[in-house]
Amino acid sequence: MTAPRAQPGDAAADIIIVGSGAAGAMAAHSLTKAGLRCLLLEAGRDYDPKAEVNMFAPESDAPLRGTSTPDKPFGYFDATVGGGWQIDGEPYTSRPGSDFRWYRPRMLGGRTNHWGRHVPRWGPYDFKPFSRDGLGVDWPIGYDDVAPFYDRVERMIGVNGGPIGLENHPDSPAGCLMPPPKPRVTELLIAAAAESVGIPVRAAHTAVLTRDLPDDVAPRSACFNATPCTRGCSIGAMFQSTTSLLPQARATGRLTVVTDAMVARVLTGAGNRATGVEYVDRRTGARHQVSARAVVLAAGTGETARLLLNSGERGRGLANASGELGRNLTDSTGASFSAYIPRLAGRPRYNEDGIGGQHIYIPFWLYQQQKRGELDFARGYHFEIGGRFGIPSAAVLPRVWGGALKQAVRQTSGATINLTLRGEMIPNKDTFAEIDPGVTDRFGIPVLRFAFKWSKHEINQVAHGRRAAHSVFERLGGTILDADLPPEQIMTAGGEIIHELGTARMGDDPRTSVVDSFGQAWDVPNLVLMDGSVFASGAHKNPTLTILALALRASERLAARFTSGAIA
Repeated sequence: MTAPRAQPGDAAADIIIVGSGAAGAMAAHSLTKAGLRCLLLEAGRDYDPKAEVNMFAPESDAPLRGTSTPDKPFGYFDATVGGGWQIDGEPYTSRPGSDFRWYRPRMLGGRTNHWGRHVPRWGPYDFKPFSRDGLGVDWPIGYDDVAPFYDRVERMIGVNGGPIGLENHPDSPAGCLMPPPKPRVTELLIAAAAESVGIPVRAAHTAVLTRDLPDDVAPRSACFNATPCTRGCSIGAMFQSTTSLLPQARATGRLTVVTDAMVARVLTGAGNRATGVEYVDRRTGARHQVSARAVVLAAGTGETARLLLNSGERGRGLANASGELGRNLTDSTGASFSAYIPRLAGRPRYNEDGIGGQHIYIPFWLYQQQKRGELDFARGYHFEIGGRFGIPSAAVLPRVWGGALKQAVRQTSGATINLTLRGEMIPNKDTFAEIDPGVTDRFGIPVLRFAFKWSKHEINQVAHGRRAAHSVFERLGGTILDADLPPEQIMTAGGEIIHELGTARMGDDPRTSVVDSFGQAWDVPNLVLMDGSVFASGAHKNPTLTILALALRASERLAARFTSGAIA
């Protein structure tokens, strides 16, 4: 469906929302349900999974057999359209010595169209890290403030999973989760080995339906375990804002969506209040200004920082009296470990697709050891589990050709397992985003420049994770396939995990934070931030469920301010 175009001076909206991913779609859903008129601006093109997704085509049907390319970094059929780590005419830069990769979706629904779908709840320690180890800052809110919104979001988007029963891994109340899928053979083997060496394994919480989710506007069907989730899901089994929250918001009649709208800056007027935004039509280059009674920024951690740094006072930005805008940037640590397990070789072929991604995972289990100072890193990590039938690594194949090679591939397929580490990064003074003083994009908008550095905590964390992964592989009698390199050389680059957070952190003191606990800018009372930029810290747990919960919480507070007359 082609979105209508807003016109310069359009004042029909109560609220302008910038961004249509997890946070922006949740804001649109909640605010329109509350009776408010919303104008949603999305930098990417319109996108409808029901019309565009090719769920069943084999990779052999794709150009280059579906291999990664700059404009399709996750393969030809991946749901990425017009975005990625590099976008023509829309650069970003890094300070010398920094390696940061900024992934930007350019499509309606943003990253929800092709995300990992792992949605663990954050726990009490994750909101109060400073109180445990004296590093970073505590959030101005705790788990109990967010828990009711976790409950609602899990039921709203459809999350499957089971009990965790571990320290700092809160369980969901009855009725919040759908049943989890059964573990695959490789996962059962990993679970047995891990548990035998004292490493717990639990059902993963995943935003994929295992039973139908009825709705009058956007009904969604249970996963039928056959196609890759990252292509998008035309039946809505995987949570995407384009098959759930956005259609539901549009059905209210109070949402206008404008795509290809690259917002350049937030406009302000008397009393330092936001009056609207200026955006560039990415197709024509024309500039437009639109107005509203409040502005919500949900463009993603980096883009929200860029908007604010390019707004307000030149050289300082908007909502930056604290000087914290652009600071406190984090991403998840990442590293992958794999092994060849002889006992899995030659197993009978059968369908073990299951839902997209893992069915079980390894949550962090060493909080007490960390508290006692027995570990040389301060924050946790978890393992996401992989391993099923597919083309085996060349490292496990003999140097043969023809029929012998085909037979070797058949024999070893399904015998490689993977443990992928995701860990928490602690904010540091050497990692931040700023405006590059000499580079603009093709629209004339100054671009972001990143500085990024892992600290000893992250490096030591990955080293520990490698030892833990190898202990599981060794218990299985596996041949470890990892290169013997220092941890610094096996870690992913900053931004590569696409979990960037911070840059406009929340707090209870305007001198040290950009927004309050509801995302309201201290300096601009009708400007609310609802994406990952407001996070006071990261966690080893994937952030999207928390982004959704905080966006719902902030949206309901914003609607209440309209109702009370606090926003005129």
